[in-house]
Amino acid sequence: MRKFVGLVGLGILLVGLPVQLIVSEFGWAQVATDRRTEALKLNQLGTQQYSKGQLKEALATFQKVLTITREIKMRQGEGSALNNIGLIYESLGQYPKALEYYQQALAIRKEIGDRAGEGTTLNNIGSVYDSLGQYPKALEYYQQALAIRKEVGDRAGEGVTLNNIGFVYHSLGQYPKALEYYQQTLPISKEVGDRAGEGRTLNNIGGVYQSLGQYPKALEYYQQALAIRKEIGDRAGEGATLNNIGLVYQSLGQYPKALEYYQQSLAIRKEIGDRAGEGAILNNIGLVYQSLGQYPKALEYYQQSLAIRKEIGDHAGEGQSLNNIGFVYHSLGQYPKALEYYQQALAIIKEVGDRAGKGKSLNNIGLVYHSLGQYPKALEYYQQSLAISKEIGDLAGEGVTLNNIGAVYSSLGQYPKALEYYQQALAISKEVGDLAGERTTLNNIGFTMDAQSQTEMAILFFKESVKVSESIRKDLKKLSREEQQSFTRTVSSTYRTLTDRLLKQGRVTEALQVLDLLKIQELEEYLKNIKGNDITAQGVRLLEPEKAISSQLSNPNIEKIPELNSQLASQLKQLPKSEINKVPAYLQNIPKGAVLIYPLILDDRLELIVFSSGSIPANYTIPIKKADLETLIIDFRADLINWQSEDAMVSSKNLYDLLIKPIEAELKQANADTILYAPDSFLRYIPIASLYDGKQYLVEKYRINNLIAYSLFDSNHNSLTNLRIYAGAFGGKAGERKFGQTSLPASIPEVEYITATFPNTNKYIEQNFTAKTTKEKVAGNTVVHFATHAEFSSQSPRDSYVMFGDGSKITLAEISELPLKDTALVVLSACQTGIGKTLGSGAEILGFGYQVQLAGAKASIASLWSVEDGGTQLLMQDFYKNLQKGNIAPSTALREAQLSMIRKPIKQGEINYNHPYFWSAFVVIGNGL
Repeated sequence: MRKFVGLVGLGILLVGLPVQLIVSEFGWAQVATDRRTEALKLNQLGTQQYSKGQLKEALATFQKVLTITREIKMRQGEGSALNNIGLIYESLGQYPKALEYYQQALAIRKEIGDRAGEGTTLNNIGSVYDSLGQYPKALEYYQQALAIRKEVGDRAGEGVTLNNIGFVYHSLGQYPKALEYYQQTLPISKEVGDRAGEGRTLNNIGGVYQSLGQYPKALEYYQQALAIRKEIGDRAGEGATLNNIGLVYQSLGQYPKALEYYQQSLAIRKEIGDRAGEGAILNNIGLVYQSLGQYPKALEYYQQSLAIRKEIGDHAGEGQSLNNIGFVYHSLGQYPKALEYYQQALAIIKEVGDRAGKGKSLNNIGLVYHSLGQYPKALEYYQQSLAISKEIGDLAGEGVTLNNIGAVYSSLGQYPKALEYYQQALAISKEVGDLAGERTTLNNIGFTMDAQSQTEMAILFFKESVKVSESIRKDLKKLSREEQQSFTRTVSSTYRTLTDRLLKQGRVTEALQVLDLLKIQELEEYLKNIKGNDITAQGVRLLEPEKAISSQLSNPNIEKIPELNSQLASQLKQLPKSEINKVPAYLQNIPKGAVLIYPLILDDRLELIVFSSGSIPANYTIPIKKADLETLIIDFRADLINWQSEDAMVSSKNLYDLLIKPIEAELKQANADTILYAPDSFLRYIPIASLYDGKQYLVEKYRINNLIAYSLFDSNHNSLTNLRIYAGAFGGKAGERKFGQTSLPASIPEVEYITATFPNTNKYIEQNFTAKTTKEKVAGNTVVHFATHAEFSSQSPRDSYVMFGDGSKITLAEISELPLKDTALVVLSACQTGIGKTLGSGAEILGFGYQVQLAGAKASIASLWSVEDGGTQLLMQDFYKNLQKGNIAPSTALREAQLSMIRKPIKQGEINYNHPYFWSAFVVIGNGL
């Protein structure tokens, strides 16, 4: 069976029968009956053991067959046994040993004129070179095998070798060529009635479409393969295709779905005793958790995979698992530990003679030294990696390493040298269609230009990078087939730097577009499932002078770049302001009376970008350092969540003067009644509704809606009428703990009030309010109300969750799977964000809003901290009383409820509910005004 391809990245399990096991082709009639029977039984036993993945047992059995055939001097049987032993060593990743036995088998088959056997062994030798990444050598042997099989009329064998040639082209990234060979294989399998072969080839065609990022097409072929494999009882093949379907969902960022298929595949592996397959699937599960940033969980699975691979002697797989463990430590910044595992992996890879794997490992070791600032050492490893990539024809790997060499020279301040390597890397990325590589190198060129004060050219390269990023997001294309790591800054850093440079040049409209896309990118880095749309796919437009120069970017003359930059700067200055500040169509539909406010926090200042209908975007620069602003936010939040504190108005006024006072004139000129607010970074942890000008809170003057990004915003008025409501309450008794949380006794009357107010309400209280019930019953409801605990973590969406009355949970990552397409509003009335002494990016807060929208709902209301139980009940009763009036948007209903608490103070004992702690925590996220 074809092993998992790649060293660090995912591997599509292409079970194209690249090697053949000889079941029986001995000249049995010439052999003494007892010895013949013994060898035959042993041969059949070895075949069964191999098919179950019991490789060590199969090896011992075939060694016995070899001993008998040599003893009775049966050359044909000896050749078959040698072939099968070679197959076992290949399956174990012991490639030199496999070649040794295959060559012995080939010599015997040539000697006795066994042309069919010769074709089989040539095919298998090709497979070893394929596994070693020596693709030209593999093709040479496959072509020899194909010629013999055509000559002897072995149609089944011909199909196998055509499939394997397709696999080589697949590995080389030559996908049309791969499809051509796979399509030749498919009719042969049908002609000879080889249903198993048909399933294998359909699986492999699916693999090509998966590598091309055409996921629906890939799933179509995988499902056909799966159906055949189930029909014929090919459990091993079924497990392989289930794995591949998991890989598709992983590529789409649908991690729970991916894990579901991996677990099905794993169960089959265990059932049939396929230890090698079990190790491979455990490795892939580890990759899911690694993608989610859950490194301890990833390490747990990698270690399980490593243990199995050591146990069965799977050297190639062992190297893969060691490399993946190294990658986790690398991601955690534990560089010595990463080096330790990378070096162990490299030693095994050298031992098995895997040239492609060696190149990848050398690159990854170079990257560790690069991260440590040991640049000469990094270059040494990169150069070794580059030489191997060129030798074996691995263009994608060559591009990655060229990019990394360029990054070293950039770090050393040798910018012309850096650009020379970046240019080569960029050309290769475009040639092989590696969009992630292209984006990475464009980013790096931009930063290199910026370091040389070639600002206009830096902006142009950053824009090109953004365009590639957004095209990837729109089509959910697979980022890269290449498993080697590449040196780059985060994608969001490119968007942030580009916005900064555009603002410094007064190009505010372009800056606003990039800032809008930055919001989406930050969510992508947190949730990893963000899909773009037609608006985001446009990226940010190139101005006419930029368009003229962009055609030269594929191969610019490095010496002429300063001249090009001066030329571009001069041409941009000549453009009329109306052209530079041309507002894109999607922004022109901003509602009358609404003002868009986009803050941007930079290290040395705060920028406020403001835009309203009929105007052009404007920016206001506030000279405050990032660290000082963060301190103000932390202080204000501390005052907000302490309802007994009288300091909230003071700290609130301080922030009002920074965030709102500079733009008061703009708001007045726009006759604003609504603020569409897209907070940046740690500004997401405070509600601007509670900002105080000395006389009034901001919510007393404006309706406020928090945006994920305006490009994802639907401004259609969403009045809620004829409400059908799903309402659930966590409950519990006052003063008690429930499932580790504070009880919420007031959540029960909160839900009872909704039920009494809206007859078409389905209520679920305490033990009846479960994750299972919610998944089954929320469909078809206009409003979904969760009066329950929720925890939002800045670390991972899988550590963020909504808890139900029975203690069950739905993670933030799973919310997008709820059936909410008919839902206008989701209310979460007792959530909180877990923040410590330092603030995160706040992506977890908007992440909830995005996941709700992705599930189909229009908008959500959530709280930034867990409000006292009684205060929440009061606010929610007013909110639903407002909704009952009809023809009212959620944002208006919430504002009126908040105003009611501010202006008509309600006291219960010592508690005064007009403190912003009680009413300002709740924010509207998403669509609908």
